[in-house]
Amino acid sequence: MIHVHIDRNDQNEIQSFELKGHAGSGPYGHDLVCAAVSAVSFGALNAVIQLCEVEPLIEQDIEEGGYLRMQLPLNMNQEVHQKAQHLLEGMVISLETIERDYHEHISIK
Repeated sequence: MIHVHIDRNDQNEIQSFELKGHAGSGPYGHDLVCAAVSAVSFGALNAVIQLCEVEPLIEQDIEEGGYLRMQLPLNMNQEVHQKAQHLLEGMVISLETIERDYHEHISIK
């Protein structure tokens, strides 16, 4: 199962997210849930980097896969921070849609 943790501050803004585990919904290379979660999360991360022009802290397990963590930088101006929030909230909505249909393979906290 893929476990997603969204870390929010007191204003309910996303500070970081972490994904770990494997969906196990199909054979390696044919796991549609894994592919969907990867596309959504990496797409959002790449959008934050390119459109907000920031370098978040990124940790990932390149060899085994199944792990991604992103933390926004603390020194973002308000306009850039809001743009990043919109992009990340879009990611959360997409992940929640996947969870709704494939709850046995993904869990969001």
